[in-house]
Amino acid sequence: MSTTTAMSTTTTTEPPSTPTQILIPSLPNDIALNILAGIPRSYHPLLTLVSKPFRSLLFSPLFYTTRSLLNTSQNFLYLCLRIPTTSSMQWFMLYQNPTKNSLIPLPPAPSPLVGSAFVAVGPKIYVIGGSINDIPSPHVWALDCRFHRWEAVPSMRISREFAAAGVVDGRIYVIGGCVVDTWAKSRNWAEVFDPKTEKWDSVDSGKDDFLREKWMHGSAVVNERIYVMADRSGVVYEPKTKKWDSVESGLDLGWRGRACVVDGILYCYDYLGNIRGFDVRTGGLEGAEGG
Repeated sequence: MSTTTAMSTTTTTEPPSTPTQILIPSLPNDIALNILAGIPRSYHPLLTLVSKPFRSLLFSPLFYTTRSLLNTSQNFLYLCLRIPTTSSMQWFMLYQNPTKNSLIPLPPAPSPLVGSAFVAVGPKIYVIGGSINDIPSPHVWALDCRFHRWEAVPSMRISREFAAAGVVDGRIYVIGGCVVDTWAKSRNWAEVFDPKTEKWDSVDSGKDDFLREKWMHGSAVVNERIYVMADRSGVVYEPKTKKWDSVESGLDLGWRGRACVVDGILYCYDYLGNIRGFDVRTGGLEGAEGG
C-alpha cells in the first residue's frame, strides 16, 4: 500500500465581513461568528445540522478567515492511500485528540491518477499529473481542505507521471516526469505554477544531460532550494538565482524514495531501507534514531 501525506492549514489573511443571516438570536452576528469560529473542527459536522445559517457559514471562506485571525485554525495530516485490491486512491484526514485518533474518509479525486506529485499551498493540496492506464496526464486537481471539495486547476504544458514538485515563495515548481523527446518537452521539462494568477510558465533547465531524467524518486524543499532525486543522480534548483546544480555527494549516495524536512534536516531512505538525516548546512548524512 503506497502512502502520500501532506499537511494543510486554513491560514488566510483576507479581512472578514459580517454574515448576512442571523446566526444566534439575541447576539450580534460578529460576536456569534467569533464564538463559532472557536469551536474545534471535529464538531463542525454537528454544527452544520443545527441550522441553515450555521451550515452556510461553515461552508464559507469567511468562517475560516475568522478562525485564522483568531488563531483557532488547525493543522491536519492528510493521507492518500492506494488500496492494493482495487488500485484506487483513497483520501483521508487524520484527526487527533487526547483519547483517540480517527481517519476520516474524504471524497475521491475526480480522476484516478497513479504516480501524481503532491504539494500543499495554504488550504489546498494539489495533485499534479500522474497517469491513467499508463498514459501520462497534464491535469491538476486541488483539494480545498476547508470544505473537502475538489477543484480543477489549469493543466500543465506537458503530461507528466512520477514528477517532482516543491513550493517556494508560494509558487509550485514541477520537475521531470516526462521523456524529453521533443522541443516542447525539453523547454518545459520544469514548470512553475502561480496559484494567484493560475498560470503555468516554463523554467529554464539548461542543456545538461544529468537534468533529463524522466521519473523522480523523491523531492524536498530546504532553505528555498528544491532537491530532487532521479534514477541516476540528484539535482537541486534554486528559484531565487534560477540556477541548477548536482546535489551534494553524501546525499546523492544515500537518498532513495520519498523524503521530508524537519527543522532543516532532510530525512530519507537509503539503498538499504534505513532512514537517514542529511544536514544541508554541513553536508553530513547520519542515521536517524531507530533507522
